[in-house]
Amino acid sequence: MGGGAIRRRLALGLAVLTAAGLLVAAAPGEAQAAGHCAGRKVRSLPFSTGTVVVHKRGGYLCAVTLAKKPGTRRTMSVSIRARGGRPVVDEGRYTRYAGPVTVHAGRRCVWVKGRVGGGSVSSGWILC
Repeated sequence: MGGGAIRRRLALGLAVLTAAGLLVAAAPGEAQAAGHCAGRKVRSLPFSTGTVVVHKRGGYLCAVTLAKKPGTRRTMSVSIRARGGRPVVDEGRYTRYAGPVTVHAGRRCVWVKGRVGGGSVSSGWILC
């Protein structure tokens, strides 16, 4: 194995360790959302009792509502709607998160909503 190949492997190993460190350094809830949705995080919508995190991969968008204080079973929901389509919704009584829900948006705007107990957020049309 030549010196160039060894350097490339070392650089790749360092990149993987750095990415893992950044994931651990992220907020715990957002690291949890990354485990549920594929792709890169494009929006975070915080509200009084939680956060809705939106990820994008290709033309697909995925959303998860995360409780600020997990553990207590309460009503949670997440909804994502591409312009011109119907909303995809997950609603129920959960302890940590609602979702994930995925919609094919292509290049269309989306409207994201989330609720944990009495707190909620509605994005309006975003990611246009």
